[in-house]
Amino acid sequence: MQAIILAAGMGKRLKELTRNNTKCMVKVNGETLIERLLHQLDSVNLSRVVIVVGYEGKKLMDYIDTLNISTPITFVDNPIYDKTNNIYSLFLAKEYMKEDDTLLFESDIILEDKILSGLIEDPRDTLALVDEYKPWMDGTCLRLDDNDKIIDFISGKKFDFTNTEGCYKTVNIYKFSKHFAEKQYIPFLNAYQEALGVNEYYEQVLRVITMLDGAEIVAKRLNGEKWYEIDDEQDLDIAETLFDKKVEDRVLRLEERYGGYWRFPELIDFCYLVNPYYPPKKMKDELKASFDVLLTEYPSGMRVNSLLAAKNFGVHRENIVVGNGAAELIKALMESVTGKVGIIRPTFEEYPNRYEKSEIVAFKPENNEFRYSADDLMNFFGDKDISTLVLINPDNPSGNYIDEDGVKKLIAWTAQRGIRFVLDESFIDFADDNTTYIDQNTLVSNKHLFVVKSISKSYGVPGLRLGVLASGDSGEIDKIKKTVSIWNINSFAEFYMQIQEKYKKDYELALERFKAERKRFLAELNKIALIEVIPTQANYFMIKIKDKYNAEELTNILMDKYSILIKDLTTKVGDKYIRVAIRDEEDNDKLIGALREL
Repeated sequence: MQAIILAAGMGKRLKELTRNNTKCMVKVNGETLIERLLHQLDSVNLSRVVIVVGYEGKKLMDYIDTLNISTPITFVDNPIYDKTNNIYSLFLAKEYMKEDDTLLFESDIILEDKILSGLIEDPRDTLALVDEYKPWMDGTCLRLDDNDKIIDFISGKKFDFTNTEGCYKTVNIYKFSKHFAEKQYIPFLNAYQEALGVNEYYEQVLRVITMLDGAEIVAKRLNGEKWYEIDDEQDLDIAETLFDKKVEDRVLRLEERYGGYWRFPELIDFCYLVNPYYPPKKMKDELKASFDVLLTEYPSGMRVNSLLAAKNFGVHRENIVVGNGAAELIKALMESVTGKVGIIRPTFEEYPNRYEKSEIVAFKPENNEFRYSADDLMNFFGDKDISTLVLINPDNPSGNYIDEDGVKKLIAWTAQRGIRFVLDESFIDFADDNTTYIDQNTLVSNKHLFVVKSISKSYGVPGLRLGVLASGDSGEIDKIKKTVSIWNINSFAEFYMQIQEKYKKDYELALERFKAERKRFLAELNKIALIEVIPTQANYFMIKIKDKYNAEELTNILMDKYSILIKDLTTKVGDKYIRVAIRDEEDNDKLIGALREL
């Protein structure tokens, strides 16, 4: 068996990285794509590797000569690489395909070793490697029958994004038997190129062949194995994360993304905190039905969106401001603060990060569960000269919760002392006693009270980037409205607020379902001797690791072995603490299973 690698292209979308290099000389985690692939091929005892070169071909050949590859390498030159597509590059190598069974690769693919061994060991002699379609994938897709026969070959131009069920993406790696190449592929390659020219793709020839009754090629489905096609710098960034050999660096890369995890379909995200049971399907369908107009129309400005928020939360529009996520409002609010600010640690660091460190006064509970009460806060801050007190309730990451009586006590205490009270109730809806303080009477009676709420967390729509800030101090709310952009939220977020009121019953049912799952999840976690779960009223648990691992070690093992991402609390709490989100039953059971094994 031999390999053919198509490496003649210019890789223009990689911009500076391919200005003086061919695409396969781009480095992923310090190793070029061609070096990695050639060493993988060198380990499986092929008869030879044929490489079709073009753009910067001499430089590529000289570089390959330095790699100490033991498998014989033959180069084929495509002198008109800038006027042709990969159908012509493969055409130039067609005589080699008549001499041996062939593994065919494009040079911009990175793959793990077991994909290569699986392809070679598969007894079927002519295969198209495919992976289940995911939204980030682009290019040719297939539909298969139960025996892996290709029943539909769909080019990227004709792909129907509304009908993706049962679709598989071609990985652009193939195994061709010598017989298939000589009797089917090459004759059709010649005819196709003669009819349509050299600026086509070799996969189109396969599309024609699969229409024949006697087509020899079938699909080989991947089952979670890692691969990636690198066309631009974003692809390179994702590939470097997927294939980083150091799991601790891989975790760090993922954490530094702050989301976008749909590009990592095997990842189970126990780090970010989202309601797993809302929104309902009907609401999603309603959003989808209005997609075209929402995409192409401007959203309303702040005045209208304040009306929508006021309607949803039962307050006056002059007392509420809508943000591009709670983060935008936290930034604007903290910029309006003067004097010293009291916070509790550990906590959500967005508040102190938006203020001068020297002006932060922090209270830290002196117990292993980081529990505290309203009285604890009043006792600690009683002799501190603070102008603002920030309370996240339930707190993040500890899950500590101050009940209604305690919060009312803090509202009265801060009012008496002339302290602005910032109450973040982003997780309040998950609490058993879920009294909200976004209430018109409460706000106008306590103008020092500013209530922040993240819509993303409670309502399960982080992609919409929605949050609200409410206060009886309408003058301060007006100032914040002028601080943020007039179009600070998009049309999808506005439409969501427009229809949300219709789904209140669904939301209540989602919260009931969530609380039942939290109870079940807690009971199962409590059976695991490795950990100690700290009680919570939120949609996450802070967990103490009793022995065996520290937080970083457990985080890395869960990622490396199970593709589970959790929150390492070493820098916030200590090296024996982690935080895990409460997801749906299926995902929670995966985490339970992993922890039991460990």
